[in-house]
Amino acid sequence: MDRAGSLTRSLFRSLRPQADLKAAAIGAVVLLREWVQEKHAEKRGAAQVKVKAKAKPVVEREPPPRVVALVERYAPRRVGITMTVLLLLGSCGFGIVKGGHLQDFITAVSDTRNALANSAGFRITSVVINGRKQLSQDEILAIGGVSGRSSLLFLDADAVRDKLKANPWIADATVLKLYPGQLMIELTERKAYALWQEAGRLSVIADDGAVLEPYVSRRFLSLPLVVGKGADTQARDFLALLARYPQINSVTKAAIYVGERRWNLRLKDGLDIRLPEQDVGNALAMLSKLDKEDRLFSRDIVAVDMRLPDRLVVQLSDDAAKAREDLFKDKKKKKAGDSA
Repeated sequence: MDRAGSLTRSLFRSLRPQADLKAAAIGAVVLLREWVQEKHAEKRGAAQVKVKAKAKPVVEREPPPRVVALVERYAPRRVGITMTVLLLLGSCGFGIVKGGHLQDFITAVSDTRNALANSAGFRITSVVINGRKQLSQDEILAIGGVSGRSSLLFLDADAVRDKLKANPWIADATVLKLYPGQLMIELTERKAYALWQEAGRLSVIADDGAVLEPYVSRRFLSLPLVVGKGADTQARDFLALLARYPQINSVTKAAIYVGERRWNLRLKDGLDIRLPEQDVGNALAMLSKLDKEDRLFSRDIVAVDMRLPDRLVVQLSDDAAKAREDLFKDKKKKKAGDSA
């Protein structure tokens, strides 16, 4: 028994310090938790006091009209702000249009976005134009609306093509954008075909009658000349027919379209040839034969009228007519003397 009791007492003594430490730790945790809760309660109480101090007294107002109440109840939130912004934007737009600054505003917006695109690496660094003959590269770019401020990213290729095709010299155009900075333009240009004079104005025309430009350059001086209303659209067929008779074509100064029905020829020496309305090819063939056989164009005549189908009428010059008249008078005098 003594030994058992002593053993029990020795075990109790060895375990007692551990139990005291555990109890002390639990007590510290409980005290810490209570301290945190008290601090949190103090902060919450201070916040509530602060809110109460800032709270303003509620002012009672009369109930709004029924329409206003319905709007406040059913209208989406922030609709007032949205309407205000729209009103301001509308006012600015109206002022821009009314003041005549719309194009300036559009240009400014376009320049801004092009500047951003250029800074991002989409600047047009090279331009390739194929098929150009009459127009220079600068003229083509100006016609297409491409400038040094343009960026390849925002360049409208279809709009550039439409602008190019609106120019009378350009029959067709293809515009390609090759990223990041190359612009390629393929052109099909019209050819200067003839000079057209109408109402005192002289213009360069294409073979389809399109007016290319006013006649201001001497490089078009060698083109055939057609005169009269409607001559621009009829020139291609008639000049092609006339070219089949080089003897006449080489001495022709102008082809005159009369009454939008038929043609006259004005030769370089001033001789007028009045062609028929129908069967013009046969008339030109006959005219060429008469010149070869009888040197018609070298005679002292001022006009050849071929409008009648069964005859050719020649009008002499004044000198030739006077000489012919004197010749007839001499012949009459001789006949009268012989009869006497």
